[in-house]
Amino acid sequence: MKFPQLQRRTLALVAVIVPLALLFVYVVLRSGPLAPVAVTLGTVQSRAVAPALSGIGTVQVRYIHKIGPTVAGRVRRLDVHVGDMVRAGQELGEMDPVDLDERIRAQQAAIKSAEAALRQAEARQGYAQSQAQRYEQLVAVRVTSEESLATRQQELAVADAALAAAREDASRLRSDLQALRAQRGNLRLVAPVAGLVAARDADPGTTVVAGQAVVRIIDPASLWVDARFDQISAQGLAADLPAEVVLRSRQGQPLAARVLRTEPLADAVTEELLAKIVFDALPRPLPPIGELAEITVRLPALPEAPTIPNAALRTVAGQRGVWRLKDGELAFAPLRLGRADLEGQVQVQEGLAAGEAIVVYSEKTLGPKSRVHVVERIAGGAP
Repeated sequence: MKFPQLQRRTLALVAVIVPLALLFVYVVLRSGPLAPVAVTLGTVQSRAVAPALSGIGTVQVRYIHKIGPTVAGRVRRLDVHVGDMVRAGQELGEMDPVDLDERIRAQQAAIKSAEAALRQAEARQGYAQSQAQRYEQLVAVRVTSEESLATRQQELAVADAALAAAREDASRLRSDLQALRAQRGNLRLVAPVAGLVAARDADPGTTVVAGQAVVRIIDPASLWVDARFDQISAQGLAADLPAEVVLRSRQGQPLAARVLRTEPLADAVTEELLAKIVFDALPRPLPPIGELAEITVRLPALPEAPTIPNAALRTVAGQRGVWRLKDGELAFAPLRLGRADLEGQVQVQEGLAAGEAIVVYSEKTLGPKSRVHVVERIAGGAP
């Protein structure tokens, strides 16, 4: 039986189009937009979680002693340099006394003169007192007149006043000398505590004002880390918790530490809680003040509860949860989450039970009607 030429062409075209259409449908369903999404699954486990807080801070010292003059002046000498260890009471340098030494010598000479005047006043007062007593005896036996006795008593009163004035003048001069010596002593720059010279803010010959620091000393034993933690995750932060400090210049070398205290004032701008971290043993060599550090605070372990990896968490319609796979059906499960540890495990307080299967990683964003197929590893993506 022979077909018309048009029919033969139609049948040939159909024979070509149908396989292509079937191939297209197959490709769309297997690898196109309608293809199942490759996912990796995990199982909700019941386990204990040892949560930890991660924060950042800077190395600081509790006490910085700023040593400088009490009056304006010029630095005469400095005997210490940055990095030197000093002992308490050690003289670090001196300010230029200008004419203070000469004033002290002049004051000492004035005191000697005042002491000589005091001895003269004491001699006059003693003579006037003896004369008054003698004239009292003479008046008693009627050898002299009352007017002579009154004259001697007046001379005694003048001598007493002169002696009191001489004593006061000598005392004033001694006090002035003590004040000058105190001013001279204040020109000596003395270390109040044993510590490390952290900075020299002025050099010999520099003129500084009253209260300006010339040398700054830190107490190495007061070294601590001024740490900051995000307020959202800082629940449980308290004093005496163990911690680890990793200095920026010593990566991979955690230093044992502990929380000394939490600050009563938080930072409202950065939304962080502040805490002070102290080292169990001072690091050697000492880190520079102001160096950045990463802090990890270990919190007490929590009892066993359903736990999932935080990589499985997704946000759908403003709710935090996971995609749960049950009997081949995909469904989103909103969760109420608990604490997490630094290994990426999060405890679930409500929404899942131990043993349930959840999607950990997916090749694409999932939806309620997504078709999935389970793989052990997503090619080119997460494990």
